[in-house]
Amino acid sequence: MSARRGTAELEEEEVDGGPGLAYMPFVVMDDLLDKLKLLGYDHEFVIDLRMKPLSRHYFAIATNPGEQFYLFTSLSAWLIRKTGRHMEPPQEYDDPNSTVSSILDHLRQLGVTVDFPPSKLKSGCGEHAIFVLDRLADFALKHVNFIWKKPIYPAEDGGGEDGEVEDEAELTLDKVEEEMMAEFDESNDEEEENILHMDDLKNLNKQRESEAWPEEILHSNTTYEEWRLEVERVLPQLKVTVRTDNRDWRSRIEQMHEHRGKINETLNFTQKQLDDLHSEITRSLEKIASREKYLNGQLEPLLLEYRNLQNVAAESREQYRQVSGKLVEKSHELAQISDELDRVKHEMEERGSSMTDGTPLVNIRKALTRVKQEITAMDVRIGVVEQKLLQAKLKDKTNLQRDMNAPVYNNMDMGLF
Repeated sequence: MSARRGTAELEEEEVDGGPGLAYMPFVVMDDLLDKLKLLGYDHEFVIDLRMKPLSRHYFAIATNPGEQFYLFTSLSAWLIRKTGRHMEPPQEYDDPNSTVSSILDHLRQLGVTVDFPPSKLKSGCGEHAIFVLDRLADFALKHVNFIWKKPIYPAEDGGGEDGEVEDEAELTLDKVEEEMMAEFDESNDEEEENILHMDDLKNLNKQRESEAWPEEILHSNTTYEEWRLEVERVLPQLKVTVRTDNRDWRSRIEQMHEHRGKINETLNFTQKQLDDLHSEITRSLEKIASREKYLNGQLEPLLLEYRNLQNVAAESREQYRQVSGKLVEKSHELAQISDELDRVKHEMEERGSSMTDGTPLVNIRKALTRVKQEITAMDVRIGVVEQKLLQAKLKDKTNLQRDMNAPVYNNMDMGLF
């Protein structure tokens, strides 16, 4: 986990204004996600509250303002509850201004100085939102009494050649400081003359540095064997057992020399084979180059012919394109003529069918017969009318003659009376 940065460090970086300042939200967001995992964010926030899990750079990049603001307020409320305070989870219909103001009020009550307006948090992302969440996560870790544990290094395999088992009473060099501090705590009330103090060692070092060191101490002539014997002599007094470190190059020096000799022997035999292989590859490359030149010479006329054929093919394609255009035009004309021909054929068929059909002639004959009948009936009626007219005329003529033949005096007498 990367180092945590406080407010003072962020202010110093802002003053410096270095090129890495733009990437600081990504670093703080990465640290924030680690803090959230330490607070049980995976189970208590994601699973129990059914929230969306966050990515490493979720609040550092603006993606969906509505979703980011909702997750920001929900996560802030959860962290505030982790600090021992009470804040209800925000709802979608809550006022954003009141929600942000409530979060900032809790942050100020925790002792954090807020020097930016609340409107900076309405987007739900950016350095200000990450700063608020990071500070709340720090106070939540303090409230749950979280303590960093010392790292546990993986056990090293000692090789197993001697089959030695480490004695529980023995100490390694990594535990010397812990043992000294434990002895100091246990014997705080006892005599201090046999206890090793770091301050005394520091003062002793300062005193020795102030003295004039002889030249033979500054440039030691002690050999490795003398140094090893001195270490073996002093080890019982220091209560420290030095285990054999397989990573020490001195324990592998003989094996290194042996491997170097084998490599030199193998190299002499391999060098000759590599030289022969190099010579063979060189000859093969020369043959390939000469064969390539020969093939190029043989293929040059064919390549020229191929280029000419390509030009001819291009011209043919152009002609084909032009002829295809004309063919399309002729096809349209043919389609129009075919439609006209079909129309004429249809008219001819209709006229032919009407000429060969006898139904109109039968209808005409029936109409003529009916007309003749009507004419005959009309003639009869005319004859009857003429007969009646003739009788009326004859009757009128008879009456007229009778009147003319009557004596005149009768008329006169009748007139006198």
